[in-house]
Amino acid sequence: MKNAKIPVLGFVAASGTGKTTLLTQLIPLLKQMGLRIGLIKHSHHDFEIDQPGKDSYRLREAGATSVMLVSQYRRAIINELTLDKELRLVDQLTHLNQAELDLILVEGFRSEIFPKIEIYRKLLDAPLLYPDDSDIIAIATDDPLQTPFHLTQLNLNEPQMIATFIQKFISDSHD
Repeated sequence: MKNAKIPVLGFVAASGTGKTTLLTQLIPLLKQMGLRIGLIKHSHHDFEIDQPGKDSYRLREAGATSVMLVSQYRRAIINELTLDKELRLVDQLTHLNQAELDLILVEGFRSEIFPKIEIYRKLLDAPLLYPDDSDIIAIATDDPLQTPFHLTQLNLNEPQMIATFIQKFISDSHD
């Protein structure tokens, strides 16, 4: 993928399937493996990262197009966007310092072309995505499925299994 200097792996699923929940389980496991993880989460909704009443919020509301809030612990940059089209993942990759990362996990951007793991919960009965998306390399499911031989099935309830798959994905990406 253009603008990707390191492996990028997406997680896609119907809304409410548990993408964020799974990622919050995987990230600590991947960190224990010594990996430095970046994450890009796509939202279809307007959101506030700032809180009303805070200085940075007040400065942005006063008209600053970009606000950088820094401390010795973290940095946040808030940029006001006035786009009339959907964001592209390839463009967002340029905003991460990839030199300090080993892997970028992506939640969303499911229509983009890059490797993805589909999350599927039988109880939700949502349509499977992999038949229409050749970039899906694995499916994490809570119930075994009949899938093509090339599609790796992972147990959604075993995050360690999924983390091991991701570690192998990174290793294979470097070959």
